[in-house]
Amino acid sequence: MAKKPIGPVRRAFAPWDDPAAKPFIEFQNVTKRFGDFTAVDNLSLKIYEREFFALLGGSGCGKTTMMRMLAGFETPTEGRILLDGQDMAGVPPYRRPANMMFQSYALFPHMSVEANIAFGLKQDKMSKSAIAERVVEMLQLTKLEQFAKRKPHQLSGGQRQRVALARALAKKPKVLLLDEPLGALDRKLREETQFELMAIQEDLKTTFLIVTHDQEEAMTVADRIAVMDVGKIVQVASPSEIYETPSSKFVADFIGDVNLIEAKVLETSEGGSLLQAVGYDFKIDTVEQTDAAKGDIVWYAIRPEKIRIAHGESSKSEASEGGASAIGTNGTSGEVWDIAYLGDVSIFHSRIGGETTLRSTVANVTRLVERPITWEDQVALSWDRDAGVILTA
Repeated sequence: MAKKPIGPVRRAFAPWDDPAAKPFIEFQNVTKRFGDFTAVDNLSLKIYEREFFALLGGSGCGKTTMMRMLAGFETPTEGRILLDGQDMAGVPPYRRPANMMFQSYALFPHMSVEANIAFGLKQDKMSKSAIAERVVEMLQLTKLEQFAKRKPHQLSGGQRQRVALARALAKKPKVLLLDEPLGALDRKLREETQFELMAIQEDLKTTFLIVTHDQEEAMTVADRIAVMDVGKIVQVASPSEIYETPSSKFVADFIGDVNLIEAKVLETSEGGSLLQAVGYDFKIDTVEQTDAAKGDIVWYAIRPEKIRIAHGESSKSEASEGGASAIGTNGTSGEVWDIAYLGDVSIFHSRIGGETTLRSTVANVTRLVERPITWEDQVALSWDRDAGVILTA
């Protein structure tokens, strides 16, 4: 049965949920070694036509090596890479139906914008009229018509980025490879360009593969994300699935902000699980079912925006039989230790014991005149049964 996406999706496009769909790009048990170092370790992956796919991970995880192998700049030590059903072994980069846009943009400084865009087309010996027509089309697509005669040094960073994109798309590649394409832009321009990339990709219906270490960038542009760690893919899913249902502590911690609470399984069934926070006097009642057995140690992952914060102490249940101390459920008390005001939201760090803190995010829906909760306040923290997930890995 096809798995339903969690939360909103960017567009009605999910060929990976169709068992009959044929992958457009396929890595089959690919390994890449550089001497004794294994950059990519027995990795398999399927990417579909028209997909905007992101390889996400920290430095040295193998994501750029994967892209370079697909482009033909590196050769797999083991395994195969298929593109549109064709084995890419022995096919040089210039013969592959893929173009790569580099982080540095690599524009020719002595050429105008239109000459940069036309360069690859001239190398393919297209007719002058066909080249002129294609250049105009790319200028219009990337909104660079008024800059056609300018040299790269006369352009802003965002405009140079669009020139590099236009040049990469001019040859109508089946796959566009983007290696940290927005890393040189400031945050606001980077966010604007992300949406421009999405619009261009949707318009051209070209398969885009982006390599990035920027989580927000991957979450914004991609249909699916592959999270990588030390040469392996640890989860492949839509942005909403990766954020809401991470497969491991690594993914939960790498994507966005998260609270990880160590807990012991008290009971579990189809209706959910009951956990005891290790070292603290509160339980966690969740709709999540776990494969862990009673008594096993797990981690409860909950995002800061899922935790409510209010003045006062959390309510406590009645003391249990045998004189055990009172225990709260899906809530605890804390003291505000730090506050980060980010304009649209405020992030509260509340100590719940020792140096341990829980982070909670509150939207600033009204203008900040006087902060209702401030440093050293005693607060109650609480959450719903469906707010978090149980992780065993």
